[in-house]
Amino acid sequence: MSKQQPQLSFWQIWNVSFGFLGVQFGFALQNANVSRILSDLGADLHSLSLFWLVAPIMGLIVQPIVGSASDRTWNRLGRRKPFILAGAVAAALGMYLMPNAPLFVAFMAPMLFGALMLALMDASFNVCFQPFRALVSDMVPPKQRNIGYSVQSLLINIGAVVGSILPFVLTNVVGLENTAKAGQVAPSVMWAFYIGASVLLGSVLWTVFRTKEYAPQDYAAYKGLSVQEATPSLQRAPLLTRLSGFFALVASMPKTMKQLAVVQFFSWFALFIMWVYTMPAITQHIWEVETQWFDPAYLSGLEVVPAHILAAKGAAGDWVGILFAAYSLFAAFFSVVLARMADRFGRKTIYAGALFLGGISYISFLFFQNPTQVEVDLLITQVTVPQGAVNLMIPMIGVGIAWAAILAMPYAMLAGALPADKTGVYMGIFNFTIAAPQIVSGLFSGWILSSVFDNQAIYIVLLAGGAMLLGAVSVFFVQEHEPAVE
Repeated sequence: MSKQQPQLSFWQIWNVSFGFLGVQFGFALQNANVSRILSDLGADLHSLSLFWLVAPIMGLIVQPIVGSASDRTWNRLGRRKPFILAGAVAAALGMYLMPNAPLFVAFMAPMLFGALMLALMDASFNVCFQPFRALVSDMVPPKQRNIGYSVQSLLINIGAVVGSILPFVLTNVVGLENTAKAGQVAPSVMWAFYIGASVLLGSVLWTVFRTKEYAPQDYAAYKGLSVQEATPSLQRAPLLTRLSGFFALVASMPKTMKQLAVVQFFSWFALFIMWVYTMPAITQHIWEVETQWFDPAYLSGLEVVPAHILAAKGAAGDWVGILFAAYSLFAAFFSVVLARMADRFGRKTIYAGALFLGGISYISFLFFQNPTQVEVDLLITQVTVPQGAVNLMIPMIGVGIAWAAILAMPYAMLAGALPADKTGVYMGIFNFTIAAPQIVSGLFSGWILSSVFDNQAIYIVLLAGGAMLLGAVSVFFVQEHEPAVE
């Protein structure tokens, strides 16, 4: 027998998602700095996208497994919280170790160790991500779903702002060095990862201790299920049986989920390119550092890299953090009004419009090349950077609006189409629509950059813009579904 699920206060919704702030803090540090770290450790532009394949592959493997397991887990800590906590601990470990890759040179090449720590962090972030998505679906009633995912998007972007800007702050306010010799990691980046790991653990512990998940019988009643449906057997079926059941779920996924998969493909194909290639793109296009300075073979033939090249790379790497913080900040602002706009104008209209702005913004990168040095007051410090770098703040508005919508709208549109007893596993399967386009992008974007664009990274960003525009068009083919019983 079903009963009305209680409405949550704003602060209850806040506590449910607060741990995501720390998870995204760590994820933002990774997104803004891993290309920089791997380049310093010896990776070339072509191979960068291949290293970044670790992230979507980990998501592809981990999230469906964790989603299915969390659907079947009920213990004193909760249903989703055990996985969130375990993932946070493992992610923090990877964040503490990755910047110290050169210390492990006796055991393996620093670049290989860095790649392994990237895999550990990504696997762990994914262990956190999926249960957090499902936790909102579990705890927040349907009428509050827009606000629930919008609050989650807001917290994600607050974490992303601070995480992205942290290395810049540690350099320009605290005074840590932001340049690195070959095979080393800049001190500002190392300490940013240490701080990020600590914030991640603290925020996740807040959610774990401040959120009480529903007991099985209450959850079953709120979702219109029997207790048996809400608490499936924990006995492990034979592997073939489990695989057969999994593929049956994939084959029978709701139509809304299939249609959203097309939108997700174009969106995440573009995002992957941005995370991997923004640093080399603006270093070349704005700081006018030639492509040869990203070629390990060329660098290995030099006795020393000129100081002005190291300084330009360090400054550009720091500015990537500022740009990523900017789009996350704009996303956070947009998240505040996102739910109301979706309620008034419809999710599809807002989602498509946001992706359109994101696509135009990527394409506009090409038109902001201006090497004139200007002094910029960032409130916390003053820096001198090219005017073109400052102008890139404009397209970050559109990128931020697109990012806020990507974080919230697909899940708000999808949640009403999923059966309550399989929300976790379907949210995990839905991660395929995030991982697959990144894998495709990782396999081909490096080849396209070297073979088609002659390692001029700005042009791969334009390709990302075209993909985002196709995503905007695809939104209008999605048919939404809401449950008949509230």
